[in-house]
Amino acid sequence: MAKEESVIRFESVSFEYGAHEDVGTSISLSPGTGKRNWSHNKPILEEVDFSLRRGMKMAVMGQNGAGKSTLFSLMTGALKPESGEIHTAHGMKVALASQVIPREKMELTVRDFFQSYLDAKAYDIDPKIDDVLEVVNLKGHTKVHDRIVKSFSGGQQARLLLASALIQNPDLLLLDEPTNNLDKAGIEHLTNFLVAYQGTCVVISHDAEFLNAFTTGVLYLDVFTRKIEQYPGNYHDVQRDILARIEKENRKNAQLEKKIQENKDKANFFAQKGGKMRLVAKKMRTEVEEMEEAKVDVRKEDKTIRPFTIPAQEHLSGVVLALTSYTVQSPKGKPITKKTNIALRKNQHLLLRGPNGIGKTTLLEAIARGIAEGAVISDGVKVGYYRQDFSTLDFDQTVLEALRHAMGRPDEERLRTIAAGFLITADVIHTKIGSLSEGQKGLVAIASLVLERPGLLILDEPTNHINFRHLPIIAKALDQYAGALILVSHVPEFVAQVRIDDILDLGK
Repeated sequence: MAKEESVIRFESVSFEYGAHEDVGTSISLSPGTGKRNWSHNKPILEEVDFSLRRGMKMAVMGQNGAGKSTLFSLMTGALKPESGEIHTAHGMKVALASQVIPREKMELTVRDFFQSYLDAKAYDIDPKIDDVLEVVNLKGHTKVHDRIVKSFSGGQQARLLLASALIQNPDLLLLDEPTNNLDKAGIEHLTNFLVAYQGTCVVISHDAEFLNAFTTGVLYLDVFTRKIEQYPGNYHDVQRDILARIEKENRKNAQLEKKIQENKDKANFFAQKGGKMRLVAKKMRTEVEEMEEAKVDVRKEDKTIRPFTIPAQEHLSGVVLALTSYTVQSPKGKPITKKTNIALRKNQHLLLRGPNGIGKTTLLEAIARGIAEGAVISDGVKVGYYRQDFSTLDFDQTVLEALRHAMGRPDEERLRTIAAGFLITADVIHTKIGSLSEGQKGLVAIASLVLERPGLLILDEPTNHINFRHLPIIAKALDQYAGALILVSHVPEFVAQVRIDDILDLGK
């Protein structure tokens, strides 16, 4: 393949969920599952043109609902365009590392997990697995080939996802939010890999610092025009260009609006004069219509969730959680018990930190379930638990059913008010949890905590999958939470916005 040859080219590509189904219905793919979801017709792309050359490293930007994941599905061939053509280089291999490991693959061994991504049975797969695990810094774990995928931490699973794409030896590598769950060392390792990567790579991420380290261009999906604009430069360059364009569009519209109003006033004045003046008025009204059409749809920012509070359980007193010991995993996978002396009271916040794989999620889950050795939750304390994989939610329930379950005492008006604040609209509230995007699941999980009124709030990576515009609002709610709180997050900017009273570093 020649250096300047396009590896993939979109030519007048249009896509609309429902275009090939019964009128009024449509399908979409659940992230990480590939399952179909039914919803109303939704146009995503209209006559899109762009091309990617070999060796390009591109970021994908766009608002919620603009179609970033849909773009990836079109690139892999999982979805077909309604019209237009997608041209790929002869023999080109596309591999996607999605946001989450599909639930049906969680019970597989690592060996079977990697085999599931290969077209044919590989009898010499173990050396290939070792090679890609070396790339993602996951080699060396005891009997890693025979370990069950779900036994790995969230950060380690993120590395497995990347490795599952690399083992396919792709010409085009697609990464969907690859830094989710990764600790600082993991992000640094991934960044260095992508800087040195010789293939073509397209990445969806909200981490500007990460993107700026290796990307040389941006594909911007405009949710209003349904076009894809291709920009040179990094994430910040494109943000600056877009803001400048918005200001220019606003100025143009303001000028037109002023001229429109002047013409309307004159047209009304001349119309009242009668006679030939009516013809002048008619001409001016035609000019008004032309100017109305000349106005452009100014790009708008994503809607953000409304400011909220998480009410703490009433009548909390004394020690909410006493922690005298905890267990971590050594680099060789052996459990090590360590002593500590933490008494978490009302209005006290604890930050739990440590590298991927040390056992943060395991400890949080054991505390939440009341089975952690060395951890005692006071009688009557209600625990609110936000899991990074959203498994505290029932994926077969509708959003409305899940929120009602979290609420306990029925109060439909309060429920719907809170749901609306988290952008859970009328067309979403009757959708099954399993059919939501990962970001929507995160918002439902947080809305559930608001309705639960917990006394002990446990949060495991609450920034994953969440639109970056929502994060300051979520951080403020956690900062003001008056119950006892345990937080795990690998995002320093987020943690810096939350009041932390104590830190337990599992890596020490």
